[in-house]
Amino acid sequence: VHAADLHLDSPLLGLEQYPGAPVDEVRGATRRAFEALVDLCLTESARLLLVAGDVYDGDWKDYSTGLFFVAQLNRLREAGTRVVVVRGNHDAASQITRHLKLPEHVLELDHARPVTHVFDDIGVAVHGQSFRDRSTKSDLSRDYPDPIRGALNVGILHTSVTGRPGHDDYAPCTLEGLVAKGYEYFALGHVHRREVLSRAPWVVFPGNLQGRHVRETGAKGVTLIDADGARIESVEHRPLDVVRWTVCDVDATHAGGPEDVIELGKAALSAAVSGAEGRMLAARVVVR
Repeated sequence: VHAADLHLDSPLLGLEQYPGAPVDEVRGATRRAFEALVDLCLTESARLLLVAGDVYDGDWKDYSTGLFFVAQLNRLREAGTRVVVVRGNHDAASQITRHLKLPEHVLELDHARPVTHVFDDIGVAVHGQSFRDRSTKSDLSRDYPDPIRGALNVGILHTSVTGRPGHDDYAPCTLEGLVAKGYEYFALGHVHRREVLSRAPWVVFPGNLQGRHVRETGAKGVTLIDADGARIESVEHRPLDVVRWTVCDVDATHAGGPEDVIELGKAALSAAVSGAEGRMLAARVVVR
């Protein structure tokens, strides 16, 4: 399972100002989404969980954030799921000042240089490097090790690639450079919208786990990878968000009056609620 940008305990912005808003449910959304991620790993009997950066949302305001993360990871230890984590700009070595000992089945890759870790029992080689500093402007992928012959080679990297609107230009690299590494899969993080940059080999941004404001709309979740030896059989998105953000556009061009606009708004909201599949929906209605 490939996840990124958990941003545990990041505030969901823009709702608390409204009277009657379900503040407590919204405030715990990132934690509940991470619990859903662990549930997915257990349900799918995942052998490996890759977290491509930004577990946290900057330096901890509360030590319980780290304790919660470790407690959930311990559920995976009991099931035999290993975890590989790299630090991104929000949880770079220079950012997190309250260190927390990770369980033995969790591997955090070094920030000093790119490293390779081989899981011999499942035939997977993971190559990657954490951020040392929040503002990492060099191409970390350039020095990633060569692939291990006969293994399923996976690169893990927190990066903007060639740049994405709304995201700082960290660890810039090129798609051509990633493909040239010869890995079967590149697990990327940093960009909060899901994006498949390549399918041969696979180069994927899974997007963030839980939308945090109305600019992060649509289904959020992780990528589930099914492999047979060194061959990837399938790659699919699994939505795990617990609060979904959307913008309902209402075209009032032909409305005869306010009542017509309200009915059009109701229809747009009804469609959005159906699409949310039982999740709480935070909707901004825009009448044009």
